Amino acid sequence: MMILDVIKILIPAALAFFVGILITPFVADFLYKHKMWKKKSVATTTDGHAATITAKLHADEERKTPRMGGIVVWGSVVITVLILSFLSLLFPNETTGKLNLLSRNQTWLPLFILLAGAWCGLIDDYLVCRDKGTYAGGGLSLKTRLLFVTLLGTLGAWWFYLKLGMDFIHIPFTGDMHLGFLFIPIFILFTIGIYSGGIIDGVDGLSGGVFATIYSAYAIIAFAGGQIDLAAYCSVVVGGLLAFLWFNIPPARFFNSETGTMALTTSLVVVAFLTKAVIPLLIIAFLLIATSASSMIQILSKRYRGGKKVFLVAPLHNHFQAKGWPASKVTMRYWVIGMILAVLGVIIALIG
Repeated sequence: MMILDVIKILIPAALAFFVGILITPFVADFLYKHKMWKKKSVATTTDGHAATITAKLHADEERKTPRMGGIVVWGSVVITVLILSFLSLLFPNETTGKLNLLSRNQTWLPLFILLAGAWCGLIDDYLVCRDKGTYAGGGLSLKTRLLFVTLLGTLGAWWFYLKLGMDFIHIPFTGDMHLGFLFIPIFILFTIGIYSGGIIDGVDGLSGGVFATIYSAYAIIAFAGGQIDLAAYCSVVVGGLLAFLWFNIPPARFFNSETGTMALTTSLVVVAFLTKAVIPLLIIAFLLIATSASSMIQILSKRYRGGKKVFLVAPLHNHFQAKGWPASKVTMRYWVIGMILAVLGVIIALIG
């Protein structure tokens, strides 16, 4: 039985990778044909000052690299899930039934949140590429995006609290901490916090490797907890991410951008709560948290310390670039650190 469960996790991952590789030429051709890249380089920081270092590091106008590469990730996930689901319907037998990973109690919610985040992010990316919207440089305003993420977090919290009767967070080595109604705002805060780490998508190959490691960790946690469908879902996401990463390594063919990062971060929070490994998320996804925190620290420092900066430039990966690290060094070291953090998080989740 365990061998079948392992196969159920590995086959969808491999299928998602090959689906992603197959659809990428069509996605890339469309993005390049319609010039779906940012039309303006980063000119100002969030506090309105000139972003000279950031503009130099990104050089968006010169590279003309399309956004919306996240379509490859969630597109390969959706296509893979549909293929396996249709196979189980068209050729009903034990094997196809086993490979079908759609289940109401494990995968419906994370898949729905993935798609909802993907579509909102896609709208933002489109507006950015057309230099339209309510945000400087195009796109949805930060307030609008945070409002949508909050709505997704509220939906997820409602599902857990009222549908699944979950009102606690498991504290490793201590036990369950029952929160009552406070479970809902805490779930929402986790959703917003992890989503804010999506700005890690700033260096070729960085976000793909980091997210693949994070979802791999949760595939292991879900498998160990007997949530085989959820483990298969995580592995499918990893397969899609690896296909994306194949084309995102330097020089990147396209960027993950909002349609990818919003989908991946919001769905990740749902996965963490489903596996009851919420506290380990702080370790496994620490690079996302550190990335978001570095930007927040930079903004607060400049506002309350008379313009003084903590980092040369934020977020953190750009700080290392500004110090002289090649982009490839930043990416590879983040991958290594991400793997170590994932291992530590999995250990704590399994024995805690």
